Amino acid sequence: MREAILLVGGQGSRLRPLTINTPKPMLPVAGVPFTVHQILRARDSGITRIVLATSYRAEVFASFIADADLGIEVVIATEEVPLGTGGAIRFASSFLQGGPNDPVVIFNGDVLTGLNIDGLVSTHQDSAADVTLYLTRVEDPRAYGLVPTSIDGRVLQFLEKPQTPEEIVTDQINAGCYVFTRSVIEAIPQGSVVSVEREIFPELLASDRLVMGVVDSGYWLDLGKPMDFVAGSVDLVLGNAPSPAVTAPGESLILAGALVSDSALIHGGTTVGAGSTVGAHTDISASVIFDSAVIGANVTISNSIIGQGAVIGDSCVIRDSVVGDYAKIGNGNELRNGARVWANAQINDLAVRFSSDQ
Repeated sequence: MREAILLVGGQGSRLRPLTINTPKPMLPVAGVPFTVHQILRARDSGITRIVLATSYRAEVFASFIADADLGIEVVIATEEVPLGTGGAIRFASSFLQGGPNDPVVIFNGDVLTGLNIDGLVSTHQDSAADVTLYLTRVEDPRAYGLVPTSIDGRVLQFLEKPQTPEEIVTDQINAGCYVFTRSVIEAIPQGSVVSVEREIFPELLASDRLVMGVVDSGYWLDLGKPMDFVAGSVDLVLGNAPSPAVTAPGESLILAGALVSDSALIHGGTTVGAGSTVGAHTDISASVIFDSAVIGANVTISNSIIGQGAVIGDSCVIRDSVVGDYAKIGNGNELRNGARVWANAQINDLAVRFSSDQ
């Protein structure tokens, strides 16, 4: 048996308004909740049991898992109050069944990756490490935690979100997947709010524990922001990002029950959700249309998200924007440049153009 913990307790505030009704990991990405892509990749790497560490809207996970057959044992652990990443790992560890020396894989709930999970576990075991981190390289590391390593892969420091050139000592960042020896998890204070990135990892280094880093150059994307969420879904549909849940990559993914006009153009990795309708001469590119949305005629949508049950009137133009669940956008409106329309909001026909830098 090989076990894992998937951290899915966050509120997803950067993705609002989409996360008002649905926790971020349960938002549909390329036709299924994002959590499903992670669970299936874990399953295919040899993990046989996974604990979902939930908090916000935990009932949504429980309802879905009760009806799902994912070919892997899934256990739900729900915190009564959020405990931070380290506290969540410690809380979820009580649902594990392995021994103190067994490896436990930890996944962040908003990272889409092509990581060789089995290879990460093998490195952890071969080096007898206390913790092994998955690292990736990025061009601009200022928004991330830097993790410089020695030539043999031993982690030297943890540097959170450096800003000055002098602080940027490497392009390697913490990519959101770890392997812990279980006894290390058990040493985390139980019931306390603890950050694994800011507290646990630095404390392990200070105690001269062996923390290893493995740089993987494969696909990696943090789906925490709207445009990154869109990009991840598009990459999955096109086949640029790996997932067992996407069996037939292509220009578009039209889910069961969707009605798309013969004259509409759906392309660029777009997903059209189940039960949605798309009107005549509408062009949708590189976007995510959630279930039961209604898209009118002569509409142009690109690089955007249309929430569940939202209604987009005729002749609208929506670019680089988010429309929340059940919002109604009247005929002829334009949304651009990061505009976000809240769930259940209504914009009347021919309203003034609206955009936002938020």
